[in-house]
Amino acid sequence: MSLIPVTIITGFLGAGKTTLLNRILRDKQHKQRIAVIENEFGEENIDSNILVQDDAEQIVEMSNGCICCTIRSDLVTALTRLANKRKSGEISFDRVVIETTGLADPGPVAQTFFLEDAVAEDFMIDGIITLMDAVFAMRQLDEYEQARQQVGYADRLLISKTDLVSAEDVELLINRLRRINPHASIHTVDFGRIPVAEVLDLRGFNLSSKLDVDADGHDHHHDHDHPHDHACSLDCGCSRHLDDIGSFVFHSKKPFDPDKLNDFFDRMITLFGPQMLRYKGVLYMKGADRKVVFQGVQQLMGTDVVEKWDENHPPESKLVFIGKNLPRTIFMEGLHDSLAD
Repeated sequence: MSLIPVTIITGFLGAGKTTLLNRILRDKQHKQRIAVIENEFGEENIDSNILVQDDAEQIVEMSNGCICCTIRSDLVTALTRLANKRKSGEISFDRVVIETTGLADPGPVAQTFFLEDAVAEDFMIDGIITLMDAVFAMRQLDEYEQARQQVGYADRLLISKTDLVSAEDVELLINRLRRINPHASIHTVDFGRIPVAEVLDLRGFNLSSKLDVDADGHDHHHDHDHPHDHACSLDCGCSRHLDDIGSFVFHSKKPFDPDKLNDFFDRMITLFGPQMLRYKGVLYMKGADRKVVFQGVQQLMGTDVVEKWDENHPPESKLVFIGKNLPRTIFMEGLHDSLAD
């Protein structure tokens, strides 16, 4: 039996998470039965009338206000119970959607799917969706670390309430989000109205999916063989909004030495693991004719060997790091020193 995909919806207070969730639940075109793990933290609950139409037992409401950090065991219990009921035939669902509180750091939620064997046996993260309120996002990013973390972990960023601000303000926000997280695609939404295909089946944590992402969030190919850093190409007000969460990219057409690279990652995870929010890439390894893909959340990393390099995709390593106050120079120099002689 294949793993059950899980979508995590996060975003700061008032960004529209519940509106989006109701949109997903109302949409019948995707023909997927969805189990919801919801929290209550001063926000409007999802529409119980919608849920009752299907099966109320598919909904696990967390009354303790949060499903992350120190109470992660509650999430494990909820997921395990859902999986067991599904196996026994008591309930039927195709995927799970987790809505976090507006004040939540999604990192511990994501780590649950790496750390807990009981969860990893049945579930895998499909993607992390982060909603941003165009009216208040800049201020929230300035004032709250949680807001910056939510952007850093995202596979897809959805901006709501763009009709209430100027096009220039939207562009400034988009540029700032791209600087923080080049890995995530960015879309604007109106009252949660967005094709469900843009929210589900993102394959954001699928190691076999395409990982050819560059520093501006788009696919590119670069004919250079050196570390690459990214800075905003447009006037996004970066000097006025100094974020502690940012990103950088390393490219090289030279192969990595496996032993050197393993030692490097061991050191970096030991020293900076909690600051490494998301990192992923494609590795060209010495003596290997196949791509090695990897993806990590903080101290936890997974790798897989996939298809062979070919003439349309010549060997090249490309690594993206998103983190909090990561020492870019140390990472860049360490990766360069891990290349084969």
